Amino acid sequence: MNSDIKRPEDCSDMREVRAGVDATDRALMELLDRRYGYMHAAARIKQDRGAVRDEARKSAVIANARIDAEARGLPAAELAEIWDRLVESSIAYEAVEWDRIRSAV
Repeated sequence: MNSDIKRPEDCSDMREVRAGVDATDRALMELLDRRYGYMHAAARIKQDRGAVRDEARKSAVIANARIDAEARGLPAAELAEIWDRLVESSIAYEAVEWDRIRSAV
């Protein structure tokens, strides 16, 4: 994080809080960009389009997010819902990438 951005516990006014939230949002977007890059890699590697959807893997990813959230004292149920949407979006993206890669060949 930018050295000008204060840690949450060090913020003393809303300007500092908002700067921290904005910086965190940008960092989250960078991480999502990387995550979707892995979805592109999966689409490139998987030979069968049916392998794009893996319900067991989806369940494990969401369960892991819930466990991590609980351990951090965060709202686990709500974050599990966000992770469900994230994984569904990732699956849809991977399917589109799988089709695009195969149609280019």
